[in-house]
Amino acid sequence: MQSKVLLIYTGGTIGMNRNPQTGALEPFDFEHLLQNVPELKQFDTEISTYQFSPPIDSSDMSPRLWTDLSHVIADRYDAFNGFVVLHGTDTMAYTASALSYMLENLTKPVIFTGSQLPIGQLRTDGKENLITSIEIAGAKDETGRALVPEVGIYFGGHLLRGNRTTKQSAEEFNAFESFNYPHLVEAGVNMVYHRDRILQPDWEKPMTPHFRLDNNVIIFSLFPGIREDLIRHIIHTPNLKAIVMRTFGSGNAPQSPWLLNALKEGTRNGKVIVNISQCMQGAVEMGRYDTGYHLQEAGVVSGYDSTVESAVTKLMFLQSHYDDPEEVRAMMRRSIRGEISL
Repeated sequence: MQSKVLLIYTGGTIGMNRNPQTGALEPFDFEHLLQNVPELKQFDTEISTYQFSPPIDSSDMSPRLWTDLSHVIADRYDAFNGFVVLHGTDTMAYTASALSYMLENLTKPVIFTGSQLPIGQLRTDGKENLITSIEIAGAKDETGRALVPEVGIYFGGHLLRGNRTTKQSAEEFNAFESFNYPHLVEAGVNMVYHRDRILQPDWEKPMTPHFRLDNNVIIFSLFPGIREDLIRHIIHTPNLKAIVMRTFGSGNAPQSPWLLNALKEGTRNGKVIVNISQCMQGAVEMGRYDTGYHLQEAGVVSGYDSTVESAVTKLMFLQSHYDDPEEVRAMMRRSIRGEISL
């Protein structure tokens, strides 16, 4: 039976054209994008399209737009075998992470892709990314179930778990990597699906969409010389519920008494503080060094090997569901969509 895939264009470089007067990239009509990829007509897949109007520069992406995207997928979920989302690269990892939490028990692929060069340019990477993403979105196993029932990012020959992925380059075609989790699919001469790495839903239950997010969260990075007054200002921000704190190495921070006291105070006041390493690869191990151990004593929660994008969107999701910060802390210590290794 022929697969049906919904192609959703939110915006991004893949669907842009160069203005002959200014030389700047501007969005153009989605139909023009499809005309640039005549290969789509050769697919044994029925492709339908949906376009965000106006297209969104990914720098302007927001929780409201993530909710809109979740609605687009949820409202059409039963009509399609898979979904491909064309998205700008700058915030793609944030959107893919958010959608992984918002679409619970996902039984169909939601594949994010885009390009570093517009699809109308001769050397574009957009064609291969788009064509392979559609193939993965429509792929089924011998029982007719989706081969990749999760949110992924396809770029540069690899499918990566969406909530494990970070943009690593603004220049290379291989723009994304999931440093702490292996690739789900390798697209070479043959398509290699690593089934043991792919999430498996409860096939007997439906997908449950969620549309609420609470973005009372902030990210800050520690650095040598960070000022006490600025940290205290952040800790005392009204309405702030959670902090993603980017620390050194395996989760270490300066042992300044004022910093530990400020973090303790924040925890006592109900703020959830999550420890994420500034390193691209590796995990937070707060018991490894004395400096990390003191953070643990201050009530800071380990982010394990989570990406920053995943941690901040997971907090937005959890805060919209749980009023008790202790419940949010407990859920941050659990893998709910394959986002951390425990």
